[in-house]
Amino acid sequence: MNHAHFSGTAPFALSVLDNALTGVGYSAGETLADVVALAKLADERGYRRFWMSEHHAMPGASISSPQLMVARLIGETQRIRLGAGGIMLPNHVPLVIAEQVGMLSALAPGRIDLGLGRAPGTDAGTAAALRRHHAANDAFPEQIAELLGFLNNDFPQDHPYRNVPAVPGPWQAEQNRLPGETTTADLWLLGSSVYSARLAAELGRPYAFALQFGRADVLNALRIYRENFRPSRCLAEPYSLVSVGVIADEDPVEARRQSATLAMAMLRMFQRKTFSVLPPEEVELFRASTQEQAILDEYTDQTLHGTPEQVAKSLEELHAHTRVDEIMLVVQGHSRRAQSRTLELVADHYSMSTTGATSL
Repeated sequence: MNHAHFSGTAPFALSVLDNALTGVGYSAGETLADVVALAKLADERGYRRFWMSEHHAMPGASISSPQLMVARLIGETQRIRLGAGGIMLPNHVPLVIAEQVGMLSALAPGRIDLGLGRAPGTDAGTAAALRRHHAANDAFPEQIAELLGFLNNDFPQDHPYRNVPAVPGPWQAEQNRLPGETTTADLWLLGSSVYSARLAAELGRPYAFALQFGRADVLNALRIYRENFRPSRCLAEPYSLVSVGVIADEDPVEARRQSATLAMAMLRMFQRKTFSVLPPEEVELFRASTQEQAILDEYTDQTLHGTPEQVAKSLEELHAHTRVDEIMLVVQGHSRRAQSRTLELVADHYSMSTTGATSL
């Protein structure tokens, strides 16, 4: 993993996660076109990586297969690392994921990230439909071990898949690969608990904590990851990031209004209602009960929102609190313009540009 200098004045690398949230009044096609535009903007402004996440049966999120979007974005961007952050591995067959990653790596060597999670990315009923062919005892660590076997083409001699290479595989993607060298330094473990932190440490992989889902375990998870980290062929020392919801606007009131739209989407999801993101005007008209208002306030404040200076201060406090190497901005808000504006304003604040921008 190449720890090259990050351009700009931020004391940490900055990246982007786009959940392809579809606001009321926008089609899925319009949203996906905006995802492409946002990736191009992130590339131009010197962000380190651009990830998308896997969701199913959720009208509020338009990407069910982030690896398909990565394929599209390869030709739309120049430098930025592109990733599925993440692929919910229990929903998939490891061989197919290895083949897809191999194709993407062949198309864009050194620019592909593979973030793995174990959540279904949906509700229980949809998860059952996605996983109906899986054995009841499927286990995440075993699935990762199988995936790594395909990614590295190095199953043990007696393994039943020893003679089943992933074609193309990342091990084929770089023609100048040295003996014993792997190309899987881009495989991340994702999570929001100590379970994923411990597993990432055991495997010697970079670790991403999803802070947008809650902050309860972040410090404990990062401590466990760092204390238990085992150096691997692809990573000599711990490398971590946190992802967090962010909305920046010159007008702090507008930033809070956009943040409230995501809070409303979360409330509607908890209530098992359709949760395409409502515009701020409709959110403001909602008459919430005391309990509902508490949820709305919690999720509104969980997103870092405000002026660029306020957001930057919050990001720097988060960095000081967690000591992570990288912070990933989860773009939020009903308006896709609000999301692109956030990236612009944060990049402007830190004087970011493509000059000297690097990947790792």
